[in-house]
Order: sequence, then C-alpha cells, then structure tokens
Amino acid sequence: MAKTNKANRADAAQQARPDETALDFPRAWVEFPDPADEDQVFRADLTWLTSRWSCVFGQGCRGIEAGRAADGCCTLGAHFSDKDDEKRVAGFVKQLTPELWQYHAEGTSSRRGWVELDEDGERKTRRVDGACIFNNRPGFAAGAGCALHLLALREGREPLETKPDVCWQLPVRRTYDWVTRPDDTKVLMVSIGEYDRRGWGPGGHDLHWWCTSARSAHGAGEPVYVSYRAELVELMGRKGYDVLVELCEQRLASSLPLVAPHPADDC
Repeated sequence: MAKTNKANRADAAQQARPDETALDFPRAWVEFPDPADEDQVFRADLTWLTSRWSCVFGQGCRGIEAGRAADGCCTLGAHFSDKDDEKRVAGFVKQLTPELWQYHAEGTSSRRGWVELDEDGERKTRRVDGACIFNNRPGFAAGAGCALHLLALREGREPLETKPDVCWQLPVRRTYDWVTRPDDTKVLMVSIGEYDRRGWGPGGHDLHWWCTSARSAHGAGEPVYVSYRAELVELMGRKGYDVLVELCEQRLASSLPLVAPHPADDC
C-alpha cells in the first residue's frame, strides 16, 4: 500500500507540471561490446541520446526550487563522487579570482570554506544564500552561473575538467550492473541514459521542475550525442563513443518513422 501511495503522489505531481512529459514511455535501447574492454558492454538509450534536449540555464530554465529559477539545478550544491573528485576541483578553486567568483571571499575564508557536510555526513559544495557557493547570481559582472564553468571557458578547457563530476555529467546518467550470462560468465553492463527525476531518488519527484522531460528544453539544433560529445567521451572512452555515434547516426538516417522518439521533442 505504501508503494502504491508513493506512486500515486508521483503521478499527481507529474500531472501538475504541464511542461513536462510523463516519465514512462517507449525507449529504444541498444547494447554493444566496449571496443576497449572485452569484459564490458555498453547499454545506451538512443531515445535520449538522439533527442534534441539542450541546457536552457538562464534562457527559460525554471529551476529545481520554486522561486529560484536563476539557480537552475545549482540550488542544492554538488556532492563529490570521491576524494579524487574533490581534490581535482580544489585545484581549480585555487585559480578562481574575485573577478570570476562572486563568493570568493566566503569560499576562501578557511582551508575548505567552499565545502560542507550534508545531514548524512557526505561532503559537498557549500550553500550560500540558498544556492551553491560557486553559482554567481544574475548581475555579477563576469556572468551568472557556475564560476568553475566560467573558468573553464576562459582557459579554453572543457567544463568537465573544472567542475564536480555530478555537475558535468548531468543530465546524462551512467550506471553499472554486473550481469551473469547463461554460461555463467559475467560482464559489466554500463548504461548510458537520461538522468530523469528518478535519478535523484525519491526526492526527485519533489523538484519544482526538471529539464530532461520538459518540452521547453527540447528542440535544439544538435542531438545530445553530438552536443555532449566531450562528456560522453569521458564517460565511455573514445572507442566506445565512436561506436555510439555510428548507431545514433544510423537511427537518425533511417527513412522510416523514428521508433520510440523522445516525447518532449514533439514541440
């Protein structure tokens, strides 16, 4: 009964968001061996990766918290994936200046002025004035948005080099599952798909708005597998990404109607 009630609440919440499509719809998945690792298989959501989603931060993004659209998805701060993730970010934080980072004074007030612990004791970027400490607010001279992102652009780097893992991976979700085959051999199944509301856990249904299923965030000129090339190469390796590109292009080149298109693309 409890599970049924949770499902009903989630359905009711979904119906209250007219811009977003339902979470459950037909998807086209494809599996292929990792060319760089014989013990690994990729499972890719072609429905998502060939969709026309694009980030609309500052251009129609409604934000994950009501009344804070300018924060986008930066309201909660970012959890670090591991010590190496935090260490890498720390190296770039040292390169930030007051001209690039609105909260430079607060962030450098102590050795780890930009880190805090959540209620479970997990390390994450600190929240200041209701959002991530690295999130420059509208009106800041260097520009609104992530200071670490601005640093990457200024230095000609990919933002994935300077930002916490969770920040640059969104809204692509990578998961791992060991699969035992009928002959008792095991393979690591690496799934590459859409980071929808469920990716946040049960609390994802309480987000004010989420972009991957929102029609207003779809319609970009390039499909996700093209616009997120750098991130996908980092997540899959170059050889794996090259195979993915071939499969995505075959899907889009077909003269037949697209099987299982992303419903949010229909705008």
